[in-house]
Amino acid sequence: MSKINATPTPINYITGDANLNALLSVFVLTALICALAFGDAMYSGANLQSMAFQIPEFGFVALGMMLAFLVGGIDLSITANACLSGIVAGFILTGSWLPGLDEGMRIAVAVVTALGLSTLMGLFNGLIIACFAVSSLIATLGTMTLYSGIGMALTGGRSVVGFPDSFTAGGIACLGEVPVIFIAFVIVMVLMAILLERTGGGRRLYLFGGNPVAALFSGINNFRMNVATFTAIGFLAGLSGLTIIMRVNSAKVGYGDAYVFQSLIVCVIAGIHPAGGRGKVIGIGITTLLMQMAASAFTILQLSPYTTKLIWGLMLVLVLGLTRDGRRLLNALRAPFIKNKTLTDKDSNPGEADNG
Repeated sequence: MSKINATPTPINYITGDANLNALLSVFVLTALICALAFGDAMYSGANLQSMAFQIPEFGFVALGMMLAFLVGGIDLSITANACLSGIVAGFILTGSWLPGLDEGMRIAVAVVTALGLSTLMGLFNGLIIACFAVSSLIATLGTMTLYSGIGMALTGGRSVVGFPDSFTAGGIACLGEVPVIFIAFVIVMVLMAILLERTGGGRRLYLFGGNPVAALFSGINNFRMNVATFTAIGFLAGLSGLTIIMRVNSAKVGYGDAYVFQSLIVCVIAGIHPAGGRGKVIGIGITTLLMQMAASAFTILQLSPYTTKLIWGLMLVLVLGLTRDGRRLLNALRAPFIKNKTLTDKDSNPGEADNG
């Protein structure tokens, strides 16, 4: 008598990934609920365009947090990095620093300086973690305070304003009806997906995140992997910082503070394993859209910033609490999308001997 394979197999009705199937189903369900609850207020052309303008600045942070998760870490300093790089760019754009430059050169120098500084701050995080074997949680908590303190010292708590119109025009520019900054975010997301999932470097990063010891014995330089990952996170933080100041026409300590907690929620919901080694960029993209839909719903409901922060905090606690028993929760969430083959009574009672 041949044994029946009792291993559940995913239903490939959307993709071959059961977790991604579940995420897509939740996205469709949420979109339908928003359509029924808010109608044109949610799906008007103006609101959809507004959502597309807001997604990139948070999306870059979520992509950076994903990289930290993939190596089994976390980066709490990512928004502080974005703010500080944005502030430095702001001083250059306003002419407070390097006043002799013409407008076009000021913009170019500000962009390069912001991205260079943010990348260096990410490199600094990586060196601390790799050189001193410090937990990324502790290391980035310290650098978060450091970067915020430097930003506060530079600005005195005030906003940096007065950017050139040709710079802020990029924050509102559209290609057709689609914001240019949203297109840029999609391009970065696609490139990151290709690098992570289609290249040897990406496969080494997944291996390192899943099992650092095995990665070491496979010839992977764990030191370089840590440093390179957090350096890349710094670059993404710089993109977020530039996007923020371009869109809101000012730079200040504290912009995007809530993005740290929201990005943690996004990564967990998207299936990026906190212990490292698992997760896909497309999950981040879908979940980022979900979070932006939620944020738009809060705006339509006219909830105060304090209420929205409370909701985000509760969501983070709920998500992290529910995923504590990860395997049981995963099986529960995947149940509607799993096709279980019929089991015999013997298979249902594995303690019985096989009398076939």
